[in-house]
Amino acid sequence: MKQSLKLISIVVPCYNESPSIDSLYQELCKVMEHDSTHRYELLYINDGSQDETLSKLQALAASDERVHVLSLSKNFGKEIATTAGIQYASGDAVIMLDADGQHPPNRLPEFVQAWEQGARVVTGVRNFYRKEGAVKKYLSKLFYRLLQRLTGTHVVMGATDFRLIDKTVQQELLRMTERSRMTRGLIDWMGFSQTYIYYDENPRLNGTANYSYAKLFSLALNSFISLSLKPLYFAFYTGLVIMPLSLLLALACGLEMVIGDPLQLNITGTAYLVMLALFLLGLVLISQGITALYLSHIHTETQNRPLFIVDAANSRGV
Repeated sequence: MKQSLKLISIVVPCYNESPSIDSLYQELCKVMEHDSTHRYELLYINDGSQDETLSKLQALAASDERVHVLSLSKNFGKEIATTAGIQYASGDAVIMLDADGQHPPNRLPEFVQAWEQGARVVTGVRNFYRKEGAVKKYLSKLFYRLLQRLTGTHVVMGATDFRLIDKTVQQELLRMTERSRMTRGLIDWMGFSQTYIYYDENPRLNGTANYSYAKLFSLALNSFISLSLKPLYFAFYTGLVIMPLSLLLALACGLEMVIGDPLQLNITGTAYLVMLALFLLGLVLISQGITALYLSHIHTETQNRPLFIVDAANSRGV
C-alpha cells in the first residue's frame, strides 16, 4: 500500500555544510513523519565538500533508507550540484532546498498541497526586510528587474531556488544541457504556470554564506548571458547612436566654417580629429554589433535547448 503513494524527492546540495546537516535532517524528518499520504526520499548532493559533510551524510544514509547521497568528484558549484540532484531524483515531484536551513522545511507541506492541486511549479518567494543590508537589498532588486527586462520572462521579485517542480517539468529541464546555468531562470524560461508561496527566511543554522558578492555577480552575469541575447547587441546600439551624432556634429561645424563662424566657436583642427574619431568609433561598434548578430546565432545553437516544450497535461488528441 505504501509503495502506491506518490514519491517526493527533496534535493539538498551541500558544500561544507557539516554543522547544519543534523539539524536540517531533524527538521525534514518532522515534515516527512507528519505526512502519511506521500513517500519521501532525501537526496543530498555533496559538492566536493572539504569538511565532514560527506561522512555525516553517509552516516545518515546508513541509518535511514530514505536518505541517498550523491557525491561529486569536486566542487562544481551549486547550480551544477542542483542539476545533478534533479537528474538523479526519482520522485513524482522534486523539491530543491538549501542545506543552510534558510529555506524553512516547515513550509514544505504547502508546496506539496499546491502541487496536488495541479501546480507543476511551486516557487518560494522570500520576503524582504528592513533589517537586511541596504546594499544587498538594492542589488537583489536590481538583479530581478534587469533579469525580467533583459529576458522578457516574468520574474517575481524575491523568487528563489526554494521550489517544487513536477516530474514533467523535471524531464523538460534535463533536456537543457548548457553549463553556465541558473536553474531557477531555466525553469522560468520554460513558461509553465507557477504558484507562489511567500516565506520568511530563517537565519543560517551555522556558519556564513558560501556565496560571496563575487560569486553572486558571476551568477547574475551568467544568467543574463544564458537567458538573453540583448547584452550582445549593446555595442551595435551604441554605435548607432554615436555615428549619427558625429555626422551631425561634423555637418554643423562645416556649416559654421562656411558661413563665417557667426557663433564664434573657433573650431580647430583638433575638433575635426575628435569628430573623425567619434565617427570611426561608431563604425567599429556597429561592426562589432554585426559580428554579435552572428555570435548570437552560434550561442543559441550551442545551448542545445529544445525547439519547443509541449504542455502534455493541457494538450488533447496528439
